[in-house]
Amino acid sequence: MKYIVSIVAALVLLSSSLYTVDQRQSALVLQLGEIVSVKTAPGLYWKVPLIQNVRYFDNRILTFESPEPERYITSEKKNVLVDSFVKWRIVDPRQYYISTGGDEARAQLRLSQTINSSLRDEFGNRTVHDVISGQRDMIMDLMREKSDLDARKIGVQVVDVRLKRVDLPQQVSESVYRRMEAERKRVANELRSTGAAESEQIRADADRQREVIIANAYRDAQKVKGEGDAAATAIYAKAFSKNPEFYAFYRSLEAYRKSFDGKNSTLVIDPDSEFFKYFRNGGGKGK
Repeated sequence: MKYIVSIVAALVLLSSSLYTVDQRQSALVLQLGEIVSVKTAPGLYWKVPLIQNVRYFDNRILTFESPEPERYITSEKKNVLVDSFVKWRIVDPRQYYISTGGDEARAQLRLSQTINSSLRDEFGNRTVHDVISGQRDMIMDLMREKSDLDARKIGVQVVDVRLKRVDLPQQVSESVYRRMEAERKRVANELRSTGAAESEQIRADADRQREVIIANAYRDAQKVKGEGDAAATAIYAKAFSKNPEFYAFYRSLEAYRKSFDGKNSTLVIDPDSEFFKYFRNGGGKGK
């Protein structure tokens, strides 16, 4: 029985003398509260039982996210609400333990204070447009560099700082919306005015072209008509010169036909009038 107790005691003592370090962890060996050694490589290690104890720290990237949007003031004296998060990890377990006592909440508080202070400075030197879109990437890079310099003092590396959302407060958003709406209306009215002016110009140009086309057509028509009249006159003159008597007789017949084209045509005229010369002796000289 005594041997069994001895063996059990030896096993308990042995188990309390061994500890393992996972590849995702680093470990501090503490003796009466003082750091004895730091283990960063994974494996099985020895420690003095009852006197030494081991504290483990996660080597993986951790995320700290602001619980509520923070309010900052831009160079235009306008408030903006910012949601951000930080990616960080422990790179120096010894310094991390000395600075924070191994308390993750204290480390996150230190990071939050550093980032908020830096963001306040950066936003104070930039306009709303810069922090929303124009220089957002630049601000995040600066935040990562500045916060990493401070975080190294507590054994932490800042891997990344991201601005998830940058919004205007409700009252400012409404003011910006009204200003944007007024600007859009102004642009729309300007475009309508420009369109109306161009429309009137197009109509005026079309009317001018129409008048020019009509004038040219009338000129050409009058020219053709004049040429036709001239040709007709030349033909008449030529025909008249060949047989003046027949031409005069033909014209008189035309006059008779037009004068007596109705059933009740009545003329009151002297019988000896020149109009009836072809009714007398065939139009020849009287005998």
